[in-house]
Amino acid sequence: MLARRADSLPAGEYLYEPKWDGFRCLAFRDRGDVDLRSRNDRPLGRYFPELVRALLDLGAERLVLDGEIVVSGPTGFAFDALLARVHPAASRVERLSRETPARFVSFDILACGGDDLRAQPFARRRTKLEEVLAAATEAVQPTPITDVEAEASRWLDCRPGSGIDGVVAKRADLRYEAGARRMVKVKRERTADCVVAGFRTFFDRPLLSSLLLGLYDGAGDLRHIGVVTAFNTRRRRELLEELAPLAVPLRGHPWEHGFLIGGSSMGRLAGAAGRWSPGEMGLDWVPLAPERVCEVAFDQLDRDRLRHPARFRRWRPDRDARSCTLDQLEPAATPV
Repeated sequence: MLARRADSLPAGEYLYEPKWDGFRCLAFRDRGDVDLRSRNDRPLGRYFPELVRALLDLGAERLVLDGEIVVSGPTGFAFDALLARVHPAASRVERLSRETPARFVSFDILACGGDDLRAQPFARRRTKLEEVLAAATEAVQPTPITDVEAEASRWLDCRPGSGIDGVVAKRADLRYEAGARRMVKVKRERTADCVVAGFRTFFDRPLLSSLLLGLYDGAGDLRHIGVVTAFNTRRRRELLEELAPLAVPLRGHPWEHGFLIGGSSMGRLAGAAGRWSPGEMGLDWVPLAPERVCEVAFDQLDRDRLRHPARFRRWRPDRDARSCTLDQLEPAATPV
């Protein structure tokens, strides 16, 4: 189940929880088997063996939990340390599980024993979650919750690095509907997870100058929605080295015939072209396989385009590129 964005906390029969700065995860336990899955069904269990062990220690032998995987560093919650945990080498994974152990912060329970709980009201599911995790270790804990709007407002003002980057509000009678945006999320800063489908370099030196961002529309087409430009020299060099292996020919790329094929009443978007052919010379950007996803922060929108360059926040290896859609740019929901 997903959340729609709002600019302020909704009032009424709502329960409020911190929005954690981590990897969304569904945890499945069936007796001696544990499977951790990302929002896009990517297996995560091999990267977090300490969470697998902690879930096996729970009293309930069959259950499904919804939650967030977070990692604490020396100075607080660290998303970079969480990213480092996704590593192909088993020896490194095991070492990092001791050096930077993860926590599973659960905010919902979907099944327990032989019972499917998704049709039950959220308030009842929350009570069941607390019962199941009452004797759990620190590695698996229920998220804090409140029905006091003033307390939720304090979570909105948490400093960067606290692990909390907003608030999620749920109605007490909310049923669990997979894929539906029934929750409400409130953040002080607007962000979106975008596909990096190309980059540009400076014409006079071999450094990356900008990333070209895209989001998929309802027809499945990748739309160019803006750019990221603000990097220091060292980061520009690092990004160029990191992204160069993803370079692909223009032919077959989602933008092989241009960014704004149909034109736009708002003028030319930075980096866009009306049309070109795959064999055209003088292309001023490098096409990339549309696989990498990054989170960016932005201010104003002109319909489905960023009015100003976005600000790079971090890579999102837990997101599937095809799941990055234009609905992230929809207007905020009106609070009830």
